[in-house]
Amino acid sequence: MKQKLKLWDAIMIVMGSMIGSGIFIVSSDMMRQLGSGYWLIFVWLLTTLATVSAAICYGELASMYPRAGGQYAYLTETFGKMTGFLYGWSLFTVIQTGTIAAVAVAFGKFTAYIFPALNNASPLYQQGNFMITWMQIVAIGVILALTAINTRGLQSGKVVQSIFTAAKIIALVVLVIGGIYFVRENFFADNMRVGWSSFQNLDGKSWNEISGNVLLGGIAAAMVGSIFSSVAWENVTFISGEVENPQRNIVRAMVIGTTLVMLLYLFCNYVYLSTLNRDEIAFAANDRVAIASAEKLLGHTGTIVMAILVMISTFGCVNGLVLSGARVFQTMAKDKLFLKQAIPNNKYAVPAKSLWLQGIWASLLCLSGQYGNLLDMVSFVIVIFYMITVLGVVYQRWRKPLIDRPYKTFLYPIPIIIYVLIGGTFCLLLMIYKPQYTWPGFILILLGIPLYFIINRKDKN
Repeated sequence: MKQKLKLWDAIMIVMGSMIGSGIFIVSSDMMRQLGSGYWLIFVWLLTTLATVSAAICYGELASMYPRAGGQYAYLTETFGKMTGFLYGWSLFTVIQTGTIAAVAVAFGKFTAYIFPALNNASPLYQQGNFMITWMQIVAIGVILALTAINTRGLQSGKVVQSIFTAAKIIALVVLVIGGIYFVRENFFADNMRVGWSSFQNLDGKSWNEISGNVLLGGIAAAMVGSIFSSVAWENVTFISGEVENPQRNIVRAMVIGTTLVMLLYLFCNYVYLSTLNRDEIAFAANDRVAIASAEKLLGHTGTIVMAILVMISTFGCVNGLVLSGARVFQTMAKDKLFLKQAIPNNKYAVPAKSLWLQGIWASLLCLSGQYGNLLDMVSFVIVIFYMITVLGVVYQRWRKPLIDRPYKTFLYPIPIIIYVLIGGTFCLLLMIYKPQYTWPGFILILLGIPLYFIINRKDKN
């Protein structure tokens, strides 16, 4: 791999991969689950602490194994090929491609907000509950177009990433500053009035005070949204082999990128709490809480501006996911754990066939109509692998104490303890109170085990 990406490019990939559609919609469901501004901000702060802690921990592994594949390589080096394969299997089947599909469809939905004809058009094909709509076609078009751009070389992909990430960061900053400046009715005090009392309203009828087990389940369900909005920062590790001085720049990019994005998220939620009352946040049309907030600030013009912002955000996010994910599947193929067609680079020194395999599967997920169900478990599956990887830092310190570590985890082992406590509690609460978010993830991971042995047996033969 040619090391063409500088620190700025790496930071843009971190931030661009994180900021997609989540921050514009998930706070609506989070408010329905908890009914208090205090709890809403608390869950976002908890997610911020966990995300930055994980990034700090990943830096040590990135400095030890500064090559393409990132988290897949860390898990393989630390816990063996099966663990690495199970992660790569989950990444290809749903984590990476499912996220690409969902964010691309979000682009299509907000495009339809700008061009209502797309939204009102009859389905191109319908059989029972299955249908193909123009919004899905737009989503597939975005995926295939960005895949094609990235096959033209790393320079093409990084230019698109830098432009769109910079644009959406500037737009988010303007939203926050404008929201604070132009707010007409400040609902912040009203949303915080209930303090630590918590309420739930999942059907739009009435708010019911909750506590005990119901509150714990509500916190876990709310964190599904905040965590899903805060993942994908590790995508920069997938392209470590193409970053200048990866031993230092990968960890810098992860810590700087995650910190800046999470601060933006916190400020965005302050704007939501200041411009909308509790019901307006919880029951924004189609959960588009950012659109509702923009309408309060600037009227109909604000909704158009916000829709364009989300289109910019989702376009840049899809590009970051497309650019980075294909490198993992290429690395797996070199380890004989993925299709061998994914191995070669094209004349532009990028894994074109790996990019197209990823793009085609993500497009099929768009058509399946099942990507929403798949993404219900993404947060759970990702956090499991995050925890395993973070614990890998401890294991590597015990197993290979003398290996060169250009960067060591800051305040070790505090960030590891913080992440494992938060992540472990989150997964445990979901397993107890929201099993529908967990069992599909377990099944997905378990399906990879027999597949791994089948692939290994073929390789030996």
